[in-house]
Amino acid sequence: MDTAALREDMVDGIEHSMDVDESVSLAMRTVPRHPFVEETPYDNRASDYEGTTVLAPALAARMLSALNATDGDEVLVVGAGVGYTAAVLAELVGERYVHAVDIDRQLVYAARSNLESAGYGGVLVDRRDGADGLPEYAPFDRILVEAAAINPPRKLVAQLADGGRLVMPMGGPEQTLVSVTHEGEIEEKHGPVAFRPLLVEGEQRSGPTRNRTEREDAERAQPDSGYFAPSGWEQEWIDWDERLSGRQRRRR
Repeated sequence: MDTAALREDMVDGIEHSMDVDESVSLAMRTVPRHPFVEETPYDNRASDYEGTTVLAPALAARMLSALNATDGDEVLVVGAGVGYTAAVLAELVGERYVHAVDIDRQLVYAARSNLESAGYGGVLVDRRDGADGLPEYAPFDRILVEAAAINPPRKLVAQLADGGRLVMPMGGPEQTLVSVTHEGEIEEKHGPVAFRPLLVEGEQRSGPTRNRTEREDAERAQPDSGYFAPSGWEQEWIDWDERLSGRQRRRR
């Protein structure tokens, strides 16, 4: 199997269907995807690994183009997953500038192993609550969040450098990919997306019983409505699969 040729075909197909930043295209042509995705790694489709969704290559390209990371930028990836997005970022900015966190310990181990196999072992991957970021390594020029939240988490915005950018899916069942400034303002919208919600401690497969209280109390202590607004989704846990399937039935 000529994986280099398969990568070229994959990226050619992405470029044919959408605008992709030239540097992102080059990085995706360089980074092997088969160490991260076992079955049909060069098909342009999402896949599942241990309960997490591995982004389709086109969606990864779209998010990375919106992020606009350049050589030497300090970058944080929230939701390390299997490590593929972090590997592409390592090509863009240099592997020692890429930091990734995930709330699921099993995924952290998988990402570390996959990155090492693909030649990007210098990327730091740690087990953290994504909404807390990685303050020890802040500030970051770019933060990429691969999970949805109602509003940009305060701690992540606070870890942006002046002039920095955070890219994330914003919303509940209805989501939009947005770029956020270091002041927490929406700078640009990049169209609709559908991501799983940003997890809190206990919601991951390898964690104990779910408990949202600690993060909620911290957010509610703020002077305004904050990340978890009084009428927000934290008041009653949303079964996203049920909610989304209901929407699909209504549309038929």
